[in-house]
Amino acid sequence: MYGVNGKKFRRHYRKSLSEFKDWNQKQHAEDYILYSENCLSQLSLDEVALSQGELYTVLTSKQAKGRKGSIVAIIKGTKSDETIDKLLKIDRKLRLKVKEITLDMAGSMKLVAKRCFPNAMQVIDRFHVQKLATEAVQEIRIKHRWEAIDSENEILKQAKEKKVKPEIQVFSNGDTRKQLLARSRYFLYKSREKWTESQNIRAGIVFQEYPDLEVAYNLSDKLRKIYNQNITKSVAMLKLAHWFKDVEESGFKSFSILKNTITNHYNDILNYFDERSTNASAESFNAKIKNFRMQLRGVRDKAFFLFRLSKLFA
Repeated sequence: MYGVNGKKFRRHYRKSLSEFKDWNQKQHAEDYILYSENCLSQLSLDEVALSQGELYTVLTSKQAKGRKGSIVAIIKGTKSDETIDKLLKIDRKLRLKVKEITLDMAGSMKLVAKRCFPNAMQVIDRFHVQKLATEAVQEIRIKHRWEAIDSENEILKQAKEKKVKPEIQVFSNGDTRKQLLARSRYFLYKSREKWTESQNIRAGIVFQEYPDLEVAYNLSDKLRKIYNQNITKSVAMLKLAHWFKDVEESGFKSFSILKNTITNHYNDILNYFDERSTNASAESFNAKIKNFRMQLRGVRDKAFFLFRLSKLFA
């Protein structure tokens, strides 16, 4: 339309118009980029895949709220030693001013936070804990679904051998047992208050047919409600103690594993109830990176991609 060749313009933009050739971090961009001036009192630590599943460690500032000034560091890989080595390049005075850092339960992330930001209180992101609880519920649903698929296959096989019409049970909402368990996936992720009318009906049937699934869902929902309540750390400790007792009585192996995981990270999980800080800003920033990558149809030149990210978010 404008008589401009797209490939030629892109080449000119990269080599001249964008100032990429004079970027002061160009030499080491594929390994790491640092913006020490964005290192403020509240940080988020997470990981993201830039291309072909290759992971980068991303440190962002909460105060920037996903806008300009968000990026503190993007470092290739997730090895703690390499990440620590790069982050120690940030001035020590700035690192000591960090008061809070949110992260997941990965041991490498906790070690990075401890070594690089010794004065910062570590806060385990609540959504990582809740995700494990919902996955424990889904594991039980999937186990029942495989049993339902196997049962339906057997009914079809016998009907074919006898040359009769297969008698497959259909519930009041029109679902077969296999469909019922497949479609139950969605409402099990949500609290009861957010269920639609059809999901309420489906839940009633599922919980009547599979009481263990209702027990598992109630455990997950109870943990969610502990996080949703505006309570102090001491009250949260008491409520978690009651939840631990319910988990022990349920006998579910997956929830027992979750209980042990929470116990291993107990203090950092409880730190959430001081300021109610989450890793949502980091997850939001990761989503922006993925969206930007999608618009570019992938990442071929990582250094140039990181340069453009830094122009937008650093």
